[in-house]
Amino acid sequence: MTRFAFTIEATDGRARTGRIAMRRGEIRTPAFMPVGTAASVKAMKPEAVRATGADIILGNTYHLMLRPGAERVARLGGLHRFMNWPHPILTDSGGYQVMSLSELRKLSEEGVEFRSHLDGSKHLLTPERSIEIQRLLGSDIVMAFDECPRTDRPRDEIARSMELSMRWARRSRDAFDAGGEHAAGAALFGIQQGALDEGLRRESAQALIDIDFDGYAVGGLAVGEGQEAMFATLDFAAGQLPEDAPRYLMGVGKPDDLVGAVERGVDMFDCVLPTRSGRNGQAFTWNGPLNLRNAGHAEDPAPLDEGCPCSACHHYSRAYLHHLIKAGEILGAMLLTEHNLTFYQQLMQAMREAIRCGCLAGFAARFRQSYLSR
Repeated sequence: MTRFAFTIEATDGRARTGRIAMRRGEIRTPAFMPVGTAASVKAMKPEAVRATGADIILGNTYHLMLRPGAERVARLGGLHRFMNWPHPILTDSGGYQVMSLSELRKLSEEGVEFRSHLDGSKHLLTPERSIEIQRLLGSDIVMAFDECPRTDRPRDEIARSMELSMRWARRSRDAFDAGGEHAAGAALFGIQQGALDEGLRRESAQALIDIDFDGYAVGGLAVGEGQEAMFATLDFAAGQLPEDAPRYLMGVGKPDDLVGAVERGVDMFDCVLPTRSGRNGQAFTWNGPLNLRNAGHAEDPAPLDEGCPCSACHHYSRAYLHHLIKAGEILGAMLLTEHNLTFYQQLMQAMREAIRCGCLAGFAARFRQSYLSR
């Protein structure tokens, strides 16, 4: 059984393409992970998610610990069996959701005490408990527990937060090793913090390297700083992380975000955008996003995107999809979500091929000209 092995097969500038081998299958990189927050990729059957080209999905520790509960999922055979997804799953640590969703929370060295956004019940999430929850879920890639501060906070506040996250990273590593996840076939990723500050990012990266992780995430971006600032940070942050380990940019992003981040050496992504947009009537295409609520689509017999292999493009017109969205029909959300996830996986495959042929710069230029010209 292969626990975790990352192989870089080709490079083009700072961009890389390769594979992560794990017990439940291979993950082609650069990879996009559809988000299955509550053990479900919204509006999609698991087999349909797989058919879009996804090798791995993301599950959410915070939401699953609150409902249905990690212990219950474990009793039912683990998250893979529970949701009928036999392929790799990455679970986040829950830290970001605690900070962003919980009305009442108290941060300490021990962890974060918070009240559930569902029923107001009180919980304490620590590095040890986060790792335990992810073990109970049966995660393949486990994330260290961290705090994600806003990028506009004072530098000394961001520094204190980063240092706390690094102490929590050490505790996450210790809990992971003590719990036997390594022997069970899981991998552990650390999360770099430091907002937009190069020095703090370097200090965080070195602390994580000293602890030693299977992979490394760039955290604390895509939280309102804008694409220009995000790219400027990735220009130094990704390169501070080990070259021989996967680099995961958390919570990103728009299609042009993905292209720019791959150019800067990122290997893995997750984002709710393709699924959320599908439920809200937006479709991503090679010529830019489309708003299917727009009356201009009401009598358009064309497919969403010529050449797209998804069923929405093969069997339905823009006019019909416009009707479904305007009528509030569930089928509209299902078809647009399937299309958006297919588009994202096609984009990742196109970048993998461009890196292999050494032509990513040309691909990226053509993509931006077409996608951003609307």
